[in-house]
Amino acid sequence: MVSSHRQSKKRRYITWAVAGTAVVAGAGLAAQSSMAATTWPAQRTYTGRAFDTCTAPSAAAMQAWHGGLYGAAAVYIGGKNRGCSQPNLTASWVKTVSAQGWKLIPLYVGAQPSCQTGTSPEKLTAATAASLGATDAADAVAKASALGIKAGSPVYLDMESYDITNKACNDAVLTYVRAFDKALHAKTYRTGYYGFTSSSAKAIAQATDRTDLPGNMWYALWDKQNTTTADWPFAATQWTNHSRAHQYMVNSKETRGGYTITVDRDAWDAPVAITG
Repeated sequence: MVSSHRQSKKRRYITWAVAGTAVVAGAGLAAQSSMAATTWPAQRTYTGRAFDTCTAPSAAAMQAWHGGLYGAAAVYIGGKNRGCSQPNLTASWVKTVSAQGWKLIPLYVGAQPSCQTGTSPEKLTAATAASLGATDAADAVAKASALGIKAGSPVYLDMESYDITNKACNDAVLTYVRAFDKALHAKTYRTGYYGFTSSSAKAIAQATDRTDLPGNMWYALWDKQNTTTADWPFAATQWTNHSRAHQYMVNSKETRGGYTITVDRDAWDAPVAITG
């Protein structure tokens, strides 16, 4: 979740020098899908601090970090714009760290807008937005399933900052997001979205047509406030009932149990992966 975009957290490093879980039956399903709640696995909700980092740490590092500040970790499960290799991220790793007690947050770096600055291997246009959204969602589900991340889990779509005043570009993004989310719903995966409060997240929050928009909002606002309420920048009625997460600090170099990792800090009160 970077300046240019999440295609490479490494680029952001260059550009910019615990609570428990609860299973909430049917939580947020009205926002998630028109499908009957009985067809959905119960949502697994985590409330507490989480971290995200570009490359999934080793299982040994995760073990050393467990029981400290964080109880959940975001992992980049796929997307053509994913910027880091993932040598550790396997079904075995997911099983191991889940057994350690970690809650996992699946993140997918999908197509980025044509009006976005910087380069991306995959960019969307008005002509390709709908088809790319459906194709990327199918890939996200396949990647999640292969890792042992089950139906009922969320997939958070990473959309980096772009010029939301460019109407044609913004409309294409909304088309892409709706197609992505509709395809996720069809496979019984919950929808989530990572974006910036000044741009990509704002575009979703302000959209007048709410059809097939994300059911969970992970907003980037680097104010160092560990909260999903006090600095919530959108309407109070939006993304309620355990549907919010907040990336509040970035590039925090931390050492725990002898393992040093540079992470972004997140306040979490939203769905996490169903594993095991």
